[in-house]
Amino acid sequence: MTADVPPGATPTRATDRPGDGSPFALGLLLRRAHWRAAAVMGEALRPYGIELRHFAVLIVLVNEGPTVQRDLAAATGTDKAGIMRVVDDLERKGLAVRKGVPGDRRVRAVEITPQGLELFDAVHVAAGPMAEGLVAGMEPAETERLTELLTRFAHPADEGA
Repeated sequence: MTADVPPGATPTRATDRPGDGSPFALGLLLRRAHWRAAAVMGEALRPYGIELRHFAVLIVLVNEGPTVQRDLAAATGTDKAGIMRVVDDLERKGLAVRKGVPGDRRVRAVEITPQGLELFDAVHVAAGPMAEGLVAGMEPAETERLTELLTRFAHPADEGA
C-alpha cells in the first residue's frame, strides 16, 4: 500500500517530539503526558499501598456512591476480570466492600468504606505537591487553560451542558 505523497516529498512520520505535524501527533503527546502524570501520581499512591487502578475505582465510588462491578468496569475502562481483581484488592485492604443489590440476588454493588474514604482524602493531600510539580514550568493561567482544554477534549459531550 502506498500513500499519496507528492513526488519528491517526504511523508510525515509520527513522532511525539515538539513540532510533529503528523496526524498522530496529538494522540502521541497525550500518551506521553499520561505516562508522565501516571508515574508521578503512582509515586503519590505508593506509600498508601495502592495503584492508579485502585484509585480510579475509589474515585468512581466517591463520585457515584455504591456501584455495580459492570458499571465500575465501564467507568474505569477495565475488563470484567480486571475489575474483579481490583475490587478483591480493595476489599482485602478494607477500602471497599461488596454488598447485595435489593431486588437482584445475582448483582453486587461495591461501596467505599470509611477507611477507604479516609485514604482517599489523605492521598489527595499527599498528591498536591506532586501534582504541582507536574506543571511547575507553567504559569497558573497556562495550567488552568490546559485543564480546561483537556476537560473539553476528554468530555466532548459535556460541552453544551
